[in-house]
Amino acid sequence: MLKKIDRKNRFVSMFDPKTGFYARSGVIDENGKGTGVDPFMTSYPELIDVGVMGHCVHGASGLCLKSGVQCYQNGLKTHHPNMSLENFKRIVDECKGKTFQLALGGRGDVDQHENFAEILQYCRENNIVPNFTSSGLGFTDEIVSLCKEYCGAVAISWYRQPHTLRAIQMLLDAGIKTNIHYVLGQNSIDEAIERLSNHDFPNGINAVIFLLHKPVGLGSEENVLHAGDPKVQKFFDTIDHMDAPFKVGFDSCSIPAILNYTHNIDPNSIDTCEGGRWSMYITSDMKALPCSFDNQDLRWAYDISNDTIQNAWNSSQFEDFRNHFRTSCPGCKKRSACMGGCPIRPQIVICSSTEKTV
Repeated sequence: MLKKIDRKNRFVSMFDPKTGFYARSGVIDENGKGTGVDPFMTSYPELIDVGVMGHCVHGASGLCLKSGVQCYQNGLKTHHPNMSLENFKRIVDECKGKTFQLALGGRGDVDQHENFAEILQYCRENNIVPNFTSSGLGFTDEIVSLCKEYCGAVAISWYRQPHTLRAIQMLLDAGIKTNIHYVLGQNSIDEAIERLSNHDFPNGINAVIFLLHKPVGLGSEENVLHAGDPKVQKFFDTIDHMDAPFKVGFDSCSIPAILNYTHNIDPNSIDTCEGGRWSMYITSDMKALPCSFDNQDLRWAYDISNDTIQNAWNSSQFEDFRNHFRTSCPGCKKRSACMGGCPIRPQIVICSSTEKTV
């Protein structure tokens, strides 16, 4: 069990690298007693999403669009060099002892990076757990073996293709904790309701994680889900009453919808947007962002090519991002659990409350 004491923000957090269990205390007062108040942020990101991929090797095939997934990284039209192993190691060296996990990503499948094995190995050598998401299209026995040796969990994007099921089965056969990442939008919500109702996902998976569609990169406005849509209500009703052989999870962008549409989910099990508060994203060319969905606009970018992650975390750009959570929806009774939702694309905040001010 890894343990971190944040003296500035007065809390303790713990992470088990074997099981993925994470817990943190509330704010601790001057007398060492818990206040029951959740800390607003950490002094250094506990999770960093590292975009090691600068381009997508499968992009020319249009695989994402064919499967109904609209790439938020604009992988079909953007081609940059992948992050160098030297830069990746520099990130790990600074994070050692302060960051629990690195989520590996970027424009394309991480398992196709030219230094994939070295990246995973260097994480583990420095007591950081690597995780990643892949289409699984280029999976080989060697890649799966590396996942088993070094990764905490692996997620396969739900691309509705034969290679999707093949990759999932390869991971399951190797005994690797396997999740499905399912992008939830207008074009996929009916399928999601049907599959959840029938438990129609591969046997043996750990969880299905629903990621709210965002109109970023190739993501269209037409695919955005909205409050008041009967399909949205039906989806969350299904979640609220289901008993499945797998877990169900959501990205933090979905928290406003969970708060508005469910009644049986324990509030202690959810956490609103962690961008700039608990996590950050680093692009392949070493720009630190509070959230990966700012990868097109770069509104809050901080260049760490010749600087530190700590300075990015303490920068005016990141503080500006955090101020959204400090000030949004002041009259709402649920604001401590929601904090106004997404600062980057407010139109994805599934909330019809009259107190909504984002």
